[in-house]
Amino acid sequence: MAAIKFGTDGWRGVIGADYTFDNVAKVAQAYADHLNSQGAKRVVVGHDTRFLAAKFAERAAQVLAANGLEVLLSKSYVPSPVLSFAVKHLQADGGVMITASHNPPEYLGFKIKGSYGGAAVPALIAEVEKKLGAEAKPFDPSRHKIERFDVRKPYYDHLMSLLDIEALRSYEGVLYHDSMGGAGGGWISGFAKHAGLKLEVRGLHEVPDPMFYGVNPEPIPANQFTVMTVLKAEEGTTFAAVTDGDADRIGAVLAGGIHFNSHQIFVVLLKHLVQRRGLSGRVVKTFSVSRVVELLAKKLGTELLTTPIGFKYITDEMLKGGVLIGGEESGGIGVDIHLPERDGIFNALLLLEAVVKSGKSLGEQFAEIEAEVGFKHNYDRLDLHLPSMDHIRAVMEKVASPQPIAGQKVVGTEGLDGVKWLFEDGGWLLYRASGTEPVLRVYCEAQSEQAVKSILAEAKKLVEA
Repeated sequence: MAAIKFGTDGWRGVIGADYTFDNVAKVAQAYADHLNSQGAKRVVVGHDTRFLAAKFAERAAQVLAANGLEVLLSKSYVPSPVLSFAVKHLQADGGVMITASHNPPEYLGFKIKGSYGGAAVPALIAEVEKKLGAEAKPFDPSRHKIERFDVRKPYYDHLMSLLDIEALRSYEGVLYHDSMGGAGGGWISGFAKHAGLKLEVRGLHEVPDPMFYGVNPEPIPANQFTVMTVLKAEEGTTFAAVTDGDADRIGAVLAGGIHFNSHQIFVVLLKHLVQRRGLSGRVVKTFSVSRVVELLAKKLGTELLTTPIGFKYITDEMLKGGVLIGGEESGGIGVDIHLPERDGIFNALLLLEAVVKSGKSLGEQFAEIEAEVGFKHNYDRLDLHLPSMDHIRAVMEKVASPQPIAGQKVVGTEGLDGVKWLFEDGGWLLYRASGTEPVLRVYCEAQSEQAVKSILAEAKKLVEA
C-alpha cells in the first residue's frame, strides 16, 4: 500500500487500494490533531457523487467527532465551493471535502479547507502531514454527535449579492449546464429559480453517476462529446457551462459546438471584472496558464503574479489581500469578492453576466481581446501515462536540456514548476509530472492550431523515445 501523500490539492488514491476506510480515518485523525492543536471547535464535512463518497465522509466525520470537535456533515453531496462557503457561513474552523475532483472514477480524495473558506495553503497541509501515523480514536455514537447541514439557500443568497441580478433577470435566453454526473448537478438551475431569472437552464448529465457517464469528470474536449454535439444546433450568444466532478472547475462550449477553454474563460472574466464591474487588484495565474492573461493584465495596468501549479498557491496570494482574480489551466478560477476558492457555479453565472452586459458571445469577447493584445491563442495538453515514477523522473532529466522542436526555436527556459521551453514568437511548451498520478502532462501554447499539434506530436515522441 502506497504511503499517504498530499499532492497539489489534497490526498487522493484508488478506492479499495490506497483509498480505504482505515486510511481515511488516519488522515482525519491527523487533521483532528492539527485542529485541536490550534484550539479549533467546529469542522464541516462534505462529499461529491463518487462511489462510497458519502460513507467515506461519514467515517471522516466520526473520527473528527471522536476527537471532541463539533462536526457538521452535509445532508447530501455538495460542490466543493459550497463546502468552502459552509466553512465561512457556519463559522467553522476548517473543513473536509471527500472528492477526487476531476480524476478518473476509480479515485477518491480528501481535500482540506481552511477557516477562511478555501483550499488549504501549503503550510497547513505540511502541518497535517507531520501528524500522520496516529491511529484513529474510536467513535462512540452515544457520546459523539454529528449534525447535518444544508446551506443551499444561504449560498444562493450570497451569489445574488455578488452578481448583477437585474441584468441576469433581463436575459430570456438559454444556458446549458453539463455537470458530468458530478456534484454540480442542479445547482445552476436551482439558483435561476431561487433568483427569479427568466433564464432557461438546460441540464445535461444532472443525475449523479459514480462512473461519470463513461468519461473522466474534467471539462476538456475529450470528455465533452455530448454537450458539444448538443450545442452544434445552437447559435448566437448561447453557451454551455461544464463543471467537473466537484464543480470547482469550469469549462465552456459555445454555440456551434466549439470548445471554449479555461484560459479563454479566465481572460474574459478578467476583462469583465475590470472594465464592466470597475474592480481592481492583482491577477494571479499558475505556471501553465496562457500568455494572453499576462498580456491583458499589462494592457489593463494590473499587476500579475505567476505561481507553481495548484490552486493552494493562488489561495496563499488571495489571503495576503489585494487579489482580483486567480486561475489555473485546469479551469479553477477564484474571484476575490466571493471566496479564496474556485467555484464553477459562480463563474458560470459570471460568464453569463459578461454575455448579458456586453451583448456579445464569449467567442466574440475573446477575439476582441486577442486583437487588443496581439497574440493568437491556440492551446492543447497531452496526458502521457508512463509505467512508473522512475520513468517520469528520467523524462524530466532529458527535457531539462531544450532543443529545437517542430520548427520552433527555443530562446529560453523556466523552471518554476516543471520545465518550460520558451519560443521566439511568444509560445511555449511545458513538461510537468502530475502531483497525484503517474502521469506526465505536456502543455503547449502557440499562435496556430497546426503549430500546437506539431509541437505536441514531437514532444510525445521525445518522451517515449
